[in-house]
Amino acid sequence: MTAILERRESESLWGRFCNWITSIENRLYIGWFGVLMIPTLLTATSVFIISFIAAPPVDIDGIREPD
Repeated sequence: MTAILERRESESLWGRFCNWITSIENRLYIGWFGVLMIPTLLTATSVFIISFIAAPPVDIDGIREPD
């Protein structure tokens, strides 16, 4: 009787990341679109909030003289 021993190769970090991203067994499916979308949305939201807070006051009507 011959036993065939399979050698299990350790999977690389990139391989594990790819499997985790594309796995449909996760509670929330991210996918490759989510890998690009989530950081982009977080960056855009934070820049918008910071620029809204840091914006100088302006005269909306544009008809009054500055003091």
